Amino acid sequence: MEYTFLATTPFGLEAVVARELEELGYRDRVVENGRVYFKADALGALRCNLWLRTADRVMWVVGQFEAHTFDALFEGTKALPWADWLPRKARFPIEGRSIKSQLSSVPACQSIVKKAIATKLAQTYRESWLEETGPLFSIEVSLLKDLVTLAIDTSGQGLHKRGYRVHTGPAPIKETLAAALVLLSRWRPHRPFADPMCGTGTIAIEAAWIGAGIAPGLLRSFSMESFGWLAADSIREVREAAEASRNHSPDFQITAHDIDAEAIAQTTQHARLAGVSEYLSIAQQPLRNFSPTEPYGCLISNPPYGERMGEDREVRLLYRQLGEVMKHHTTWSTFIFTSHPDFERLFGKRSEKNRKLYNGRIECHFYQYLGPLPPRLKMESPPENHLM
Repeated sequence: MEYTFLATTPFGLEAVVARELEELGYRDRVVENGRVYFKADALGALRCNLWLRTADRVMWVVGQFEAHTFDALFEGTKALPWADWLPRKARFPIEGRSIKSQLSSVPACQSIVKKAIATKLAQTYRESWLEETGPLFSIEVSLLKDLVTLAIDTSGQGLHKRGYRVHTGPAPIKETLAAALVLLSRWRPHRPFADPMCGTGTIAIEAAWIGAGIAPGLLRSFSMESFGWLAADSIREVREAAEASRNHSPDFQITAHDIDAEAIAQTTQHARLAGVSEYLSIAQQPLRNFSPTEPYGCLISNPPYGERMGEDREVRLLYRQLGEVMKHHTTWSTFIFTSHPDFERLFGKRSEKNRKLYNGRIECHFYQYLGPLPPRLKMESPPENHLM
């Protein structure tokens, strides 16, 4: 049986998530700001949790209705068959958000939804009070222009929690955003890849997982696996299928360099935890020494932004140095993610493409300098066009 799910995503990445869903076989999609709706069965939701690289969470939509008053919100929530989804002693915290709705108080909406669900469960189970000591079902109530959407979180921790990153650097990005930068670039496994300012290695590791066909959710579990919706054999089969699809002998070049010895130690540890150490060439090296021997590569990096007091001078020098270095590698494509407003001027060249994205709440831009495609691909459309 098919249900309606939604994949939440940071603003600006909706098209990337929609493309991922299409490649997974889900073509009945509706794209909205910050979310992509799609149809799937319960096993499909588990596959999406395992395979989506750029989505934040996968939510199961259990109800939608209009509510202009708190009474309407209570009654609309209470009318849903909550006992069909939540066991007798389920724990069900409520998250909420409200955009352009008459019901603008998020805490009030959360409280009302909580009370409505508890009332319905007590009536259904014929008990005056139910302990919340069982499995965890996180529920989201979102209001957009008085349209209420109630959804159960099937992911648990955010999907950026891959299970390999134990350190963060001074300009960290989530694993989901790092994967999006790789997917938005021209990189494919037959081209060299480099991040000469790799920090803790997130972009390089996500590229290795993409190149080797490794499902990003293999190292972790998801809340829906404890809901009782799926048999243990079915869960095991989905996970075994994901593991079997991995390419254990990939042929690609990925280098991850940084001037900081601690960052390189952290990158090395993360690559080992992610199971991709054999695919990465990791070394301590200053940016000025970046000198790839192979042509037609892709440099993708999230360098420091200069957000902290006293750092801006060093960052400006770094961006100028990057521009000088890349003048010597004209067949390479360069993709830089930064919030610095003067990046293009410091780099010395206007980008061919410029995409606004967010690193948390920091407005950033993904500057794209598109070098020539490898000769055998000149007749093909640039692969990133599907996602632009």
